Parts: sequence; structure tokens; C-alpha cells
Amino acid sequence: MTGQTLPMARTPLVDLTGWRGHLTALGVVAFAILTLFFDDVHSMVSIWWNSSTFGHCLFIPPLIAWLVQQRLPGLRQLEPVAWTPGLIWLGLGALAWLLGAAAGVAMVRHGALILMLQGATVALLGPAVARALIFPLFYAFFMVPFGEELVPPLQLVTAHLTMFFLDLSGVPAHMEGIFITTPTGYFEVAEACSGAKFLIAMTAYGVLVCNVCFKSWPRRIIFMAGALLLSILANGVRAFATILVAHLTTIDAAVGFDHVVYGWVFFAIIMIVVMATAWPFFDRKPGDPWFDPQRLQSPVVQTGSAGRNAGIALALIVAAPLWLAATAANADPLPARIDLPSVPGWTRSATPMAYPWKPRFDGADHATLGRYRNADGQIVDLAIIAYERQDEGRELVGFGQGAADPDGQWVWSSPAPAPQGARGEQITAPGPVVRQVLSYYVVGGNAPTGSRPQVKIATMKARLLGQDQRAVAILISAEEGQGARADAAIRAFLTNIGDIQLLADRSAGIR
Repeated sequence: MTGQTLPMARTPLVDLTGWRGHLTALGVVAFAILTLFFDDVHSMVSIWWNSSTFGHCLFIPPLIAWLVQQRLPGLRQLEPVAWTPGLIWLGLGALAWLLGAAAGVAMVRHGALILMLQGATVALLGPAVARALIFPLFYAFFMVPFGEELVPPLQLVTAHLTMFFLDLSGVPAHMEGIFITTPTGYFEVAEACSGAKFLIAMTAYGVLVCNVCFKSWPRRIIFMAGALLLSILANGVRAFATILVAHLTTIDAAVGFDHVVYGWVFFAIIMIVVMATAWPFFDRKPGDPWFDPQRLQSPVVQTGSAGRNAGIALALIVAAPLWLAATAANADPLPARIDLPSVPGWTRSATPMAYPWKPRFDGADHATLGRYRNADGQIVDLAIIAYERQDEGRELVGFGQGAADPDGQWVWSSPAPAPQGARGEQITAPGPVVRQVLSYYVVGGNAPTGSRPQVKIATMKARLLGQDQRAVAILISAEEGQGARADAAIRAFLTNIGDIQLLADRSAGIR
């Protein structure tokens, strides 16, 4: 009797079918993303915790969990599928991270993490589930700390609103940049007074209300426009009220008033006003379904397995940091030292500054600052800063880098006229002492620019392609009231110093 061996059915080690299997695959990919890019996750959470402007971001993950929980009854009626086209979104996220890392832009890297997690969700759960979760997936972008670039323009808007209300109330006042002078004193619309934190938080809150309380898009648009405009206007009223209290009483009383009305209590009052005004127009009733499962569950051909898509996803997210590591070239060397140039018609001067000034460039390989004077009595300061290569925390442009050190007494007050290829700004120190600064940035021997985005693009190109990463900043500055107007002194110095490109290249050792 001949024995026969029956084939044995193979049982997969991990069943990646059904909701349990697809969620397992998604969990593996999400864990890999959060682990591989942990430094970016940590920096993002640190910003939430340490910056009052982004403290509201701490509430976004619980809100997303709540939004998903609200949709669970409908989600249970859907069938997850592996959908390979969703990997395109994940791949775009990986590419965005690569570009953000090369350019040194944290906001882009943080946003890229959200894109990768969104792409993983679409690829491993399918388009029907993604459409059901479209708002929670979109709302995840509010975890990204963004909006700091709004601070300078909002400072100016707040200052103009304050001046408008002061004029209406008959209080004599004079505005120069973000500084307002009244008979009572000298007031600064500081970064904390710009209203940026209120506007950013109101945007996140308003978008949530639009989804939870409204169905009609016209009502959503009107609500958002009204909420944002009210936030800006209310901040201007708060700044005006503080100066008015100082005018009618004392500076100390105004400081006490500002401490009472400023902060999240003030923001809460504005939210109450917004919600009370919008309440009668809410058109989403409690218990209304968030989506129609029957309409979303259209026949979709599964374009792959959850395991296969998870494997491709892992390969895509690993490829980004590998590319950056592979294309990193050895930095070209800088000169051993940088000497200030001889400028025809100008001599080095030991005349003391009206208020000490030194630009801030963390981690610079070379930084030198000198003072020049001409026969007309005009005085100009020249600073040259050089980096062999730029990395996180040591960059030509970034938060806190530049003419005004946020940890010092100099503060940005307004833009200033500048020639082509330069950035002009006016900064102010206690006194007040007003100073104008022209900033030129040169990366890898490219043409000088005053545009911060162009600096980031040039840095990104150099790092991605392994090109020359040497970078130089040249700052030319003058104080108002020292010999002549600051802008006239700077123009005279520029006429005599010659080619800024040549000076930058020599400082970097390019030629």
C-alpha cells in the first residue's frame, strides 16, 4: 500500500485582510514613519509645548481622535481595500521631506510627516475610507506649527489699527514702524502683541466649527471670514485700550490692564462672541450622519495587497533620508580667517555705537564686525558671516537669525528701502535708537539676494546635488543721527565698497 502525502494549506503568519489586517499594516507603516523621522516629531511636539503661539496644537490629536470616533458607525459599514495609487500621496510626502530637509525648513518637514501618514491611510484603507475620513485627515495639517511669518505684517496691522482708534479718541500719537509715541510714553507693538497666536488658533478653531456646525459652504466661508477679521480687529482694540488706559492713568495701570485682558482669557471672550453670533445660523443638526456609506462604497478594484502596499510604503519613506545621506558632499573649506575689506574713502573707526549692536547668526564658522567712517562724518557698520555648510540650527536665514537678535534689545520695527538683491529693514533699541540694515545672502557663489526663500532654494539645491554649500551673509548698517541719515550713509558706503558678489566670494574662499 503506497502512502500519499496530502498538501497542507499554508496559513499566513499575519492575516492582513479585513479591518484588523489593514489597520495592522497601517500601524506598522505609521510607526515606521514616526520612528524614522523621530527628530522632526520631537521638534514639532517641543514647539507645541514651549511656544504659546502653538499651544493649541496640543489639542489637535485628541480632536482628530474624536472626529474619527464620530464617524465609526459609518466606517463599520465600509470595507477597507489596498489601493496602490494612494502611495503616490505618500511618495509626495517623502519628497517634500527630502526638499524640506535639504533646504533646512522645519515647517516643510513637519508637513511632510502629515502627508506621509495621510498617504499611508489612503494606500492601506482605500479611497472609500479616505473619503469618509477626509476632514480628520485634512485637519491633521493643523498639527504643523505654521504662521510665524505672519508676525511682522500683523504687528504693522495692529499698529495702524491702534493709530486709527487713537485718532478717533483724540489722543495725539505718532507712529514709526511698530512704535507709537503719545504724551504718556513710547509703546511697542511687540511680537506677542501682534495677535498672531489668536489668528492662528482661531483659524484652527474656525475650521473645526465649520465642519461640525455647518453644511452650507457659503455659511462656512462667511463664518471663517468673520471670525478671522474679528480676531484682527479685537487685537487692535486691545492694543488701543492699553495705550488709552496709559494716557488716562499711568503706564503701570496700563501694564496691569494688559495683563488682565491679554492671553487665552481674551481669546476665549472672542470665541464666545463669535459662537454666539453664529449660533442661529448653524445648519448641521446633532445626530446628522457625516457621510453616506452606501454612496462611498462604490466598487473599487483592490490594486494590491495590504502587505505589498505596506512594503512599498516603507521603501519610499526610507529612500528620502538615504538620498540626502548619499548626496552629502564634503564641505569646501573656508579661509582660516576673514578680514574686513579696505573701502576707498572710508577708514576704520572706533566711535562707540549709540547702542551695542551685533547681528545673530548661530553656529557661524566666521563672524566679523567693523565700523567705518568717511570724511563727511558718515558712519557705517559692516558685518560678514560665513558658514562652511548649513545645518539645522546653523543657517543663514531662520527663526532668530539676522539683524535683530530676539534674545537681545534690538527689535524689528519695519521694512526699509533696499537696492535689488538686498533685504532692507529697520530695527530699534531702547532710547530709542533706530538703525537701518541691508542684508545680502550668497550661497555657493550664486548672485547675492535679500530673499529668504531664494536662500532656502539655493541651499536645497546645493545639498540635494552635492554642490558647494559655502554660504555668506553681508550686513551693512547705520544708525539714524550719526553724521547723516542712515539710508544716505549706507548708499555712500555701497558706492565705495564695490562688488558685493566679489566680497562674498572672497570671504568664502571661492575665488
